[in-house]
Amino acid sequence: MRVVIQRVRAAAVAVAGETVGKIGPGLLVLAGFEEADDEADLAWMAGKIVRTRIMADDSGVMNRSVLDADGEILAVSQFTLFASLKKGNRPSWSRAARGDVSQPLFERFVARLSAELGKPVPTGIFGADMQVSLVNDGPVTIVVDSRQAE
Repeated sequence: MRVVIQRVRAAAVAVAGETVGKIGPGLLVLAGFEEADDEADLAWMAGKIVRTRIMADDSGVMNRSVLDADGEILAVSQFTLFASLKKGNRPSWSRAARGDVSQPLFERFVARLSAELGKPVPTGIFGADMQVSLVNDGPVTIVVDSRQAE
């Protein structure tokens, strides 16, 4: 499982011109899945995201988690996080889980995020052509991979 976490002042996701999910200050999480991902990956990643101290404290230092800051999380499924350009210029998606595998993983991941955060986590629409807008705060952008747990 691979995610891109962006600290945001606001973020929204739209499908066909209609906003389907939005948040104020918090984290935009773009999430991609591999066939081998399991519940352990989901649990580890959800906990890591909610507890990572990248929100500013009163002194402007990244010292608070999204949970500490009472922030929000917007989660968007993104299979392109597993793009490979190893064999040329056209990306290969062979490492990304198929939709019938990744959709249930994404839904369970969002449920875990919501439980860890203690509030609903809005999302995009799985498999849809989505337009994501955000105001990146910092900017702060972090890539986390469950296979390279740090």
